[in-house]
Amino acid sequence: MVFHLPAGLASGRFERRGSSEIWISDELPDKLEELWADLLQQAPVTGLQPHLCWSGDHGRPESPAAADAVRLEEVLAADFAAYREERLPWWTAPPSLELPEGTPEGVAPWPHDPGPPFDTWPGLAPAGPESSTGPEPEEAAARTAVDLCAGPYAPGLDLVLVPARRSADVPALVGWVYGGPVPLLTALLRSWEERFGARVVAAYGGEILVSVARPPLDPDHAERLALEHVLSTADNIVDDPPTPFPEYARGLVGRTEWRFWWD
Repeated sequence: MVFHLPAGLASGRFERRGSSEIWISDELPDKLEELWADLLQQAPVTGLQPHLCWSGDHGRPESPAAADAVRLEEVLAADFAAYREERLPWWTAPPSLELPEGTPEGVAPWPHDPGPPFDTWPGLAPAGPESSTGPEPEEAAARTAVDLCAGPYAPGLDLVLVPARRSADVPALVGWVYGGPVPLLTALLRSWEERFGARVVAAYGGEILVSVARPPLDPDHAERLALEHVLSTADNIVDDPPTPFPEYARGLVGRTEWRFWWD
């Protein structure tokens, strides 16, 4: 069913995705930051989530209802146990200064990664701290959308409106197919929405971009969150480029944009 459009949009078209329709703009609108925040504030009434993507780059949409059955703590605990068993030999081995044969000149040895400082699953990270001066989730998402549209990917991006209860469900509904298990990823994104004021702003190519209104502000908090990022299965987390886990975790302190990509 074609839905009623909110005010303030430029021209566009409707396109079917699975059992529903999405609206796709003909071009990125002016005053995107203001429009994005307005669209998110209206979303509880309109049922529409703003999103940026390459509209012609998609597969078969999935129902986000599959995420309802994911017992996140149980799944992540099992996944961490398997991940730790696989990686432990590398984490405990002393760093080698030997580079593989054929490595180009000037390339330094990869830094040693000691891995996460946990022997067992530590549980989900606590919610991000509330702040009277920090942005609301709608404002943080609007800024992230503007930053993305000012970058090199802007010419291929479209603003779309997707009938969805929450931004975390949008990648499944638009048919984003580049990542790992979509139900697990959707469940993680929903949980980050609740704990960190996160919003999925874009899914294009193999990348998902998430805005964050309440990021962790201390290293211990960030370490537990970093482990959740690792278990998302995204290829860029600590692996591309090779990044020691403690360094990746420190980089999450105060960070208001999270990027995940799959090769």
